[in-house]
Amino acid sequence: MNSTVIGLLLLTILSLLSGCATTPEITPEIKPSSSSQISPATHLALSLQGTPYRYGKSTPEEGFDCSGFVQYVYKKHGINLPRTVKEMASYLPQIPKDDIISGDLLFFNTDEQSYSHVGIYINNDKFIHAPSESTGKVLVSSLNNQYWQKHYMGARRPKKH
Repeated sequence: MNSTVIGLLLLTILSLLSGCATTPEITPEIKPSSSSQISPATHLALSLQGTPYRYGKSTPEEGFDCSGFVQYVYKKHGINLPRTVKEMASYLPQIPKDDIISGDLLFFNTDEQSYSHVGIYINNDKFIHAPSESTGKVLVSSLNNQYWQKHYMGARRPKKH
Protein backbone atom coordinates (compact mmCIF):
# COMPACT_ATOMS: atom_id res chain seq x y z
CA MET A 1 0.00 0.00 0.00
CA ASN A 2 1.21 3.49 -0.69
CA SER A 3 1.53 6.12 2.03
CA THR A 4 -1.62 7.98 0.93
CA VAL A 5 -3.78 4.87 1.33
CA ILE A 6 -2.19 4.07 4.70
CA GLY A 7 -2.73 7.66 5.83
CA LEU A 8 -6.41 7.58 4.83
CA LEU A 9 -6.85 4.23 6.55
CA LEU A 10 -5.33 5.55 9.79
CA LEU A 11 -7.44 8.72 9.61
CA THR A 12 -10.59 6.63 9.16
CA ILE A 13 -9.72 4.41 12.12
CA LEU A 14 -8.99 7.42 14.34
CA SER A 15 -12.27 9.11 13.41
CA LEU A 16 -14.19 5.94 14.28
CA LEU A 17 -12.49 5.68 17.64
CA SER A 18 -13.04 9.35 18.50
CA GLY A 19 -16.82 9.09 18.94
CA CYS A 20 -17.43 9.69 22.64
CA ALA A 21 -13.67 9.97 23.17
CA THR A 22 -13.40 12.78 25.68
CA THR A 23 -11.08 13.68 28.51
CA PRO A 24 -13.26 15.02 31.35
CA GLU A 25 -12.51 15.32 35.01
CA ILE A 26 -13.52 12.49 37.29
CA THR A 27 -16.16 13.32 39.89
CA PRO A 28 -16.70 11.25 43.03
CA GLU A 29 -19.24 8.48 42.66
CA ILE A 30 -22.85 9.45 43.30
CA LYS A 31 -25.10 6.78 44.76
CA PRO A 32 -28.68 6.35 43.58
CA SER A 33 -30.92 7.92 46.21
CA SER A 34 -34.59 7.81 46.99
CA SER A 35 -34.94 11.48 46.09
CA SER A 36 -38.01 12.23 43.99
CA GLN A 37 -35.91 14.83 42.17
CA ILE A 38 -34.04 12.07 40.32
CA SER A 39 -35.87 10.33 37.47
CA PRO A 40 -36.20 6.53 37.36
CA ALA A 41 -33.93 6.45 34.29
CA THR A 42 -31.32 8.44 36.20
CA HIS A 43 -31.52 5.99 39.12
CA LEU A 44 -30.72 3.14 36.72
CA ALA A 45 -27.91 5.16 35.10
CA LEU A 46 -26.35 5.85 38.51
CA SER A 47 -26.48 2.13 39.37
CA LEU A 48 -24.26 1.52 36.30
CA GLN A 49 -21.39 3.75 37.50
CA GLY A 50 -18.08 2.02 37.06
CA THR A 51 -19.23 -0.13 34.11
CA PRO A 52 -16.30 -0.28 31.67
CA TYR A 53 -16.16 1.99 28.63
CA ARG A 54 -16.16 -0.06 25.41
CA TYR A 55 -16.52 1.63 22.05
CA GLY A 56 -19.51 0.32 20.09
CA LYS A 57 -20.97 -1.61 23.04
CA SER A 58 -24.31 -1.18 24.78
CA THR A 59 -24.74 -3.62 27.68
CA PRO A 60 -23.45 -3.80 31.25
CA GLU A 61 -21.85 -7.15 30.43
CA GLU A 62 -19.88 -5.85 27.43
CA GLY A 63 -19.49 -2.24 28.53
CA PHE A 64 -20.81 1.00 27.07
CA ASP A 65 -19.91 3.84 24.79
CA CYS A 66 -21.81 7.07 25.39
CA SER A 67 -24.77 6.47 23.09
CA GLY A 68 -24.96 2.76 23.94
CA PHE A 69 -25.20 3.72 27.62
CA VAL A 70 -28.04 6.19 27.03
CA GLN A 71 -29.86 3.82 24.67
CA TYR A 72 -29.61 0.95 27.21
CA VAL A 73 -30.93 3.06 30.12
CA TYR A 74 -33.92 4.35 28.19
CA LYS A 75 -34.76 1.01 26.58
CA LYS A 76 -35.11 -0.41 30.11
CA HIS A 77 -37.74 2.32 30.66
CA GLY A 78 -39.69 1.57 27.48
CA ILE A 79 -38.19 4.34 25.35
CA ASN A 80 -36.44 3.30 22.16
CA LEU A 81 -33.76 5.74 21.06
CA PRO A 82 -31.58 5.69 17.96
CA ARG A 83 -28.09 4.22 18.38
CA THR A 84 -25.86 7.19 17.55
CA VAL A 85 -25.49 10.55 19.26
CA LYS A 86 -26.32 12.48 16.07
CA GLU A 87 -29.43 10.39 15.46
CA MET A 88 -30.58 10.94 19.07
CA ALA A 89 -30.09 14.70 18.74
CA SER A 90 -32.06 14.75 15.48
CA TYR A 91 -34.84 12.50 16.82
CA LEU A 92 -35.58 14.24 20.14
CA PRO A 93 -37.04 17.73 20.66
CA GLN A 94 -34.64 20.35 21.99
CA ILE A 95 -35.32 21.99 25.36
CA PRO A 96 -33.92 25.24 26.80
CA LYS A 97 -30.99 24.95 29.21
CA ASP A 98 -33.11 26.61 31.92
CA ASP A 99 -35.69 23.80 31.68
CA ILE A 100 -33.34 20.81 32.08
CA ILE A 101 -34.53 18.21 34.58
CA SER A 102 -33.22 14.86 35.78
CA GLY A 103 -33.21 12.34 32.97
CA ASP A 104 -32.77 14.83 30.14
CA LEU A 105 -30.01 14.14 27.64
CA LEU A 106 -27.10 16.56 27.32
CA PHE A 107 -25.27 16.79 24.01
CA PHE A 108 -21.70 17.90 23.40
CA ASN A 109 -19.28 18.56 20.55
CA THR A 110 -16.12 16.78 21.66
CA ASP A 111 -14.38 16.07 18.37
CA GLU A 112 -15.07 19.10 16.18
CA GLN A 113 -18.26 17.45 14.95
CA SER A 114 -21.64 18.52 16.22
CA TYR A 115 -23.32 16.05 18.52
CA SER A 116 -20.43 13.69 19.22
CA HIS A 117 -21.12 12.94 22.91
CA VAL A 118 -24.19 12.44 25.11
CA GLY A 119 -24.88 12.04 28.83
CA ILE A 120 -27.87 11.89 31.21
CA TYR A 121 -28.55 14.87 33.48
CA ILE A 122 -28.78 13.97 37.19
CA ASN A 123 -29.40 17.33 38.89
CA ASN A 124 -27.32 20.12 40.50
CA ASP A 125 -25.29 20.52 37.27
CA LYS A 126 -24.12 16.89 37.32
CA PHE A 127 -24.52 14.32 34.57
CA ILE A 128 -23.60 10.67 34.09
CA HIS A 129 -22.00 9.31 30.93
CA ALA A 130 -19.55 6.87 29.38
CA PRO A 131 -16.86 9.36 28.35
CA SER A 132 -13.89 7.54 26.87
CA GLU A 133 -11.36 4.76 26.96
CA SER A 134 -8.97 7.05 28.87
CA THR A 135 -11.43 7.38 31.80
CA GLY A 136 -12.35 3.74 31.30
CA LYS A 137 -15.80 3.67 32.87
CA VAL A 138 -19.25 5.20 33.30
CA LEU A 139 -18.91 8.16 35.66
CA VAL A 140 -20.42 11.44 36.86
CA SER A 141 -19.12 14.81 35.66
CA SER A 142 -20.01 18.44 36.35
CA LEU A 143 -21.49 20.83 33.82
CA ASN A 144 -19.59 23.54 35.69
CA ASN A 145 -16.33 22.10 34.38
CA GLN A 146 -14.85 24.40 31.71
CA TYR A 147 -14.41 21.53 29.28
CA TRP A 148 -18.09 20.59 29.36
CA GLN A 149 -19.23 24.24 29.28
CA LYS A 150 -17.12 24.88 26.18
CA HIS A 151 -18.42 21.78 24.35
CA TYR A 152 -22.10 21.90 25.42
CA MET A 153 -24.51 21.89 22.44
CA GLY A 154 -27.95 21.48 24.01
CA ALA A 155 -30.41 19.26 25.77
CA ARG A 156 -33.18 16.91 24.64
CA ARG A 157 -35.95 15.14 26.56
CA PRO A 158 -36.73 11.47 25.83
CA LYS A 159 -40.44 10.61 26.07
CA LYS A 160 -42.59 7.59 25.35
CA HIS A 161 -44.49 8.04 22.12
